[in-house]
Amino acid sequence: MSRADLIVGLQWGDEGKGKIVDHMAQSQEYVCRFAGGHNAGHTIVIGDKKYALHLIPSGVLNPNAKNIVGNGVVLSPKDFIKEMEQFDNLEGRLFLSDKAHLLLPYHALIDQAREQMKGDKAIGTTGKGIGPAYGDKIARVGYRLGELLDPAKLTDKVMAYFEQNRTIFEVMGVEMPEAKALLAELQGYEAVLGKHIVDTTQMMWKILDEDRKVLLEGAQGTMLDIDHGTYPYVTSSTTVSAGACSGLGINPKDLGTVTGIAKAYCTRVGNGPFPSEDFGEAGDTLRKNGHEFGTTTGRPRRCGWFDAVAMRHAVRVNGVDQVALMKLDVLDGFEEIKVCVAYEVEGKEVNYVPYDLEDATPIYKSFAGWDKTEGVRAFDALPQTAQSYIMALEAMIDTKIGIISTSPEREDTILR
Repeated sequence: MSRADLIVGLQWGDEGKGKIVDHMAQSQEYVCRFAGGHNAGHTIVIGDKKYALHLIPSGVLNPNAKNIVGNGVVLSPKDFIKEMEQFDNLEGRLFLSDKAHLLLPYHALIDQAREQMKGDKAIGTTGKGIGPAYGDKIARVGYRLGELLDPAKLTDKVMAYFEQNRTIFEVMGVEMPEAKALLAELQGYEAVLGKHIVDTTQMMWKILDEDRKVLLEGAQGTMLDIDHGTYPYVTSSTTVSAGACSGLGINPKDLGTVTGIAKAYCTRVGNGPFPSEDFGEAGDTLRKNGHEFGTTTGRPRRCGWFDAVAMRHAVRVNGVDQVALMKLDVLDGFEEIKVCVAYEVEGKEVNYVPYDLEDATPIYKSFAGWDKTEGVRAFDALPQTAQSYIMALEAMIDTKIGIISTSPEREDTILR
């Protein structure tokens, strides 16, 4: 019986998980997604071709790998079908959990209406309906992918749901669907997705029993986790390693090596606390050099320095065995590089993530910069100051940095 290796984001998402999943997926038989929706975005560059993946597991770029979307995901059929169009025939290579929850167009309308109502207290969601879809799941009024196999019955259920909530939908400006149009829409989804919908829990058990090579991937990052992130400025799912178990129907003993992904600096999209954010020239340079604009939304990301305190928190929560440090080359050319080593909260120095990060002021340690790491493929070939920076980060987070990325290209990766 095999164990499934796991990749998890350690910051506020956008850490570069796509490249590492793609890199590791080349030797895998199955790549499985366990949480999130199409608010996540992985960009993978192979040669001169760029792929933007939102829901399809990154193993799709390995012709020998099969891809599983687990029950912990909320799936928008419309957007998923559009994403499938990037690839040739996926039959026999793509499997969707019959227990994954459906994200339908009205979820996005609710999401956008709620954000507008909150005004300056808005969370800064992508507006794609992820929160409302998970909300319906928890409230036990959601619909699962398996129900798509009977579009007529599902249409009746959705229409009844709208009727029950007519007053709320009217206040939010969400229009009642027309039954005939809804049926046609759901039939269209079923025609494309029906052959991919299976019991993925049974499938997961079978492939692990058969000693297959399996890689699990999540979405977003630890600091956006519904329980362990900067609530309420978080996503609506469990993004940490434990979520892989509930999101795919496996148990903790089924997990193998946990690889945590982090940038050599920090970014965040949307609102919420971000202690090491840099509002000056350095933050602008990081954004420009790192092309820090959302894969899903195109929004400019907030940028700042590596936060070793939040990273220690994330490493422990996830049980990380090794860290993959991404985008080291984005720091090329900086004379001074800062790392947040503690916070000041109410006049006291703390070295852990407190209940509320809103009033945490970063305490920095400075490191000498370097000229160029871009494209370097061996640790010993890195500038000495870059090597020192990486080893200092290792000591601060008490975890080995086993993988270092020095460009978006698949091959520009250092394995230690």
